[in-house]
Amino acid sequence: MALSATLYIPPSSRLFSYRFSSSRFPCFVSRKTLTVKALSSSLDFPDVAVAEKSKVPSKTGSWQWRYQDNSVNIYYEEHEAETLNSNKTKNVLMIPTISDVSTVEEWRTVAKDIVMRNGEVHWQATIVDWPGLGFSDRPSIDYNADVMEKFLVEFINASNSPLIQSGNDLVIIAGGHAATIALRAAKKGLVKPSAIAAVAPTWAGPLPIVFGRNSDMESRYGLLRGALRTPAVGWMMYNVLVSNEKAIESQYKSHVYADPENVTPSIIENRYALTKRKGARFVPAAFLTGLLDPVKSREEFLELFASMEGKMPILVVSSSGSPKRSKAEMEALRGAKGVSKFVEVPGALLPQEEYPLFVAEELYKFLQAIPL
Repeated sequence: MALSATLYIPPSSRLFSYRFSSSRFPCFVSRKTLTVKALSSSLDFPDVAVAEKSKVPSKTGSWQWRYQDNSVNIYYEEHEAETLNSNKTKNVLMIPTISDVSTVEEWRTVAKDIVMRNGEVHWQATIVDWPGLGFSDRPSIDYNADVMEKFLVEFINASNSPLIQSGNDLVIIAGGHAATIALRAAKKGLVKPSAIAAVAPTWAGPLPIVFGRNSDMESRYGLLRGALRTPAVGWMMYNVLVSNEKAIESQYKSHVYADPENVTPSIIENRYALTKRKGARFVPAAFLTGLLDPVKSREEFLELFASMEGKMPILVVSSSGSPKRSKAEMEALRGAKGVSKFVEVPGALLPQEEYPLFVAEELYKFLQAIPL
C-alpha cells in the first residue's frame, strides 16, 4: 500500500523530518457453517473477542521459513466451508497489501464469502502474513523485494507448504505491492499459478513515489532507513512517527479508506497494536524508502502484466477512491496487454477490507471463468 509522506530534507543536512503511517480492517457475513479448529503452534496468535466469533478463521497455523540464520514463524489461516456441494476443490492464496500494519485480517471477509458460495468448484482459501508483518515473526532481516519474493516462492513451493496439494490449480489473490511481487515471481517462472488477481496493485513506496529516485534522494533514503533500524534511536523515531494512533487514524481517513466514517476506534486500536510487536519497525523502514518496490518504473510495471499474455488469466481490481498517484498506476492497466479483465470497485488502497463484499463478488466472477 502506498503511504502518504511529508518529508523535509535540508540541502546540506542529514536530518529527516517526516510523517507517515498506514493500515487496515475486516468484517464478516455468514452464509454457511464453518468448522473452527486450531493447530498447535509456537506463534502468538491474535486474540478474538467473544463478540467477534464470526471472524474466527477455520484454522490457524504456523509455517517455518528458513532464511539465512533465521527460523521465522509464518502465520497463516485456512478457510473452508463445512458442507461441500461440489466434486472439485481448488485453492486460492490471499496475500495482504504490504504496509506497517499489514495483516491477514484484511482478507478474512472476502475469503469467507468466497468459500461459502455453492458452485461447480468448491474454493478453499489460505491467507498468509508476510515475514516481518502481521502476526508472523519480525526478525532483523535486511528486507527488500527479493527477500519478499523468495519467501512467497518458498511458501508456495516447499514440500511442507500448506499449499502443497494445490498443484497447478492455485489462484493468487493479492493487494498493493503483494500483487506486483507475485507477478514478478510468475514472470520468472518461480511460481506457476493458474491465475492472478491484483487488487489495487501498487509498485512504488511512499517516499519514492513522491520524491523520486535520483542518487541524492536514494542516499537520504538510506540514512533514514539506517536510523529507523538502530536499536534505540530507531524505536524512538518509529514510535513518534509510525506507532501512534493519531498517525494511523489520519492515514486511514485520508487515503487508506475512501469513506472516513468507516474508520472506527476499534480499527485504529487493532492496527496500533500491530505496530507494537517486537521487530515491528524493520519492514516499514524498507517499505517507506522503496526497498520493497518490485519494479522501478511504470514501464516495468506494465511489462509484468504483458509477460502473462496467453499464459494465465489476470484480473485487475482498481478502486475508485485511490490517491491520485496510485490511481494513475492502476488506470495504466486498463486495456493493457496481459490484463484479461479490469474492474473498478468502491474504496481506496484497501478495498478488500473497506468494501469486502464488492471485492468478493468481482473475484468470484473471475474464479468462475477460470477453465477447469
